[in-house]
Amino acid sequence: QVQLVESGGGLVQPGGSLRLSCAGSGRTFSSYTMAWFRQAPGKEREFVAAISSPGHTDYADSVKGRFTISRAAQSTYLQMNSLKPEDTAVYYCAASSWAPTSSYQRNYNYWGQGTQVTVSS
Repeated sequence: QVQLVESGGGLVQPGGSLRLSCAGSGRTFSSYTMAWFRQAPGKEREFVAAISSPGHTDYADSVKGRFTISRAAQSTYLQMNSLKPEDTAVYYCAASSWAPTSSYQRNYNYWGQGTQVTVSS
């Protein structure tokens, strides 16, 4: 059974930090492109960051310089610094067995259930 399980979400004040984790099982995810997407209330799900198997990264303009994606074995991480209220969303981990780093959701064939991140004072 293929699973991606996110953790690390929560409530944080503006300017604070959170580290999200995504644990994969059922496949050798170390050879997959991994990504994070997010969906805010009333909005479409959007790309946040991606990392290829060799370690190439790509970021949405809205998070460049604040978020860092990384990976180790079957896990993928998203370090989020200088958080803003507009970062509030459900964050999803995704995996692609064939695409390089991509911002297109259709290129990802496995998805987690999501973890809530709320940035508020």
